[in-house]
Amino acid sequence: MPQDLHSRTVVADAHNDLLMAVSARPPERWASFFRERWLPQLRDGGIDIQVLPVFIDDQFRPEGALRQTLRMIECAHVLAEGNADHVALCRDGEEIAAALAGGRIALVLALESAPGVDAQVELFSTLFRLGVRIASIAHWGRTPLADGSREDATGSRLTAPGVRALQEMERLGMLFDVSHLGASGVSHVLEITTRPLVATHSCARALRDHHRNLPDEHLRGIAATGGVICVNFIPDFLTDDQDKVGVDRVVDHVEHIAAVAGIDHVGLGSDFIQEVMTDLTPPCCESLDDEDPLFDFPGLEGPAGMPLVTRALLDRGLAEDDVRKVVGGNLERLMSSHMGARMG
Repeated sequence: MPQDLHSRTVVADAHNDLLMAVSARPPERWASFFRERWLPQLRDGGIDIQVLPVFIDDQFRPEGALRQTLRMIECAHVLAEGNADHVALCRDGEEIAAALAGGRIALVLALESAPGVDAQVELFSTLFRLGVRIASIAHWGRTPLADGSREDATGSRLTAPGVRALQEMERLGMLFDVSHLGASGVSHVLEITTRPLVATHSCARALRDHHRNLPDEHLRGIAATGGVICVNFIPDFLTDDQDKVGVDRVVDHVEHIAAVAGIDHVGLGSDFIQEVMTDLTPPCCESLDDEDPLFDFPGLEGPAGMPLVTRALLDRGLAEDDVRKVVGGNLERLMSSHMGARMG
């Protein structure tokens, strides 16, 4: 029964850094590496919509950030074109619907902290032309646009360029992602946003007091915009008790967010970093330390484990319609209604 429901519903993952692993290969291997390494897992996991964040490693910052951003975007286009019978890079709801109707996985490009943009917010328009439809403006630390959550002690709001970045994204129809943004920055965004927000990979701070997680007032605020909070699977954000690491802890966060923000405002943003780091650890495909608590999540290391979440939600007693909303329906609705829809 759980597998039947999983296969019959739209499953959407708001955050998988697989583009880092694919783009680390030579360009002539991008399409084939994705097809050999990642496509089978996405299919096994029943993934229908996959957000592909463009994350720029420290080695490329600051001078090479924009070049690497463009390279990873090109990688996404190449892997999509080279696997056009299985995936499609989508820019709006119509393209997502067409991909799903054709049995293809809808891929959506996102920027994680946008280090290649910095204060030159006019570049969001350029990146929008290239297919980017979701963006955040900070990661762990400080950027010219805002402070990341590790800088919460500063109590800082968005900078003037950060405010312009939000306005430009809203004008273009690019979803603004608050994951990784500092707490004061999230509050600032909630004060001035005019469009629905998304948290692509965040958990509930009430269940795990970590700076990467969102307090209840922010969960309610995002829901009030019509947005969606997508639960992160990284154990360190789910619990400070490693004995509690498991799919049930993901469901705990889903239930809390649903109770605070409403069942229409919760989704999934896996952040399957163990799989990505394995691909990036030389020699290729060598396993990481199994005792690393940050990544040790048996069964949910990669997309193929996603049906376990559907099963756990059903086992917890959620109605089938609510499970459909959580595993993909809410995120699909947000993207279909607002992604790529320009203002004015």
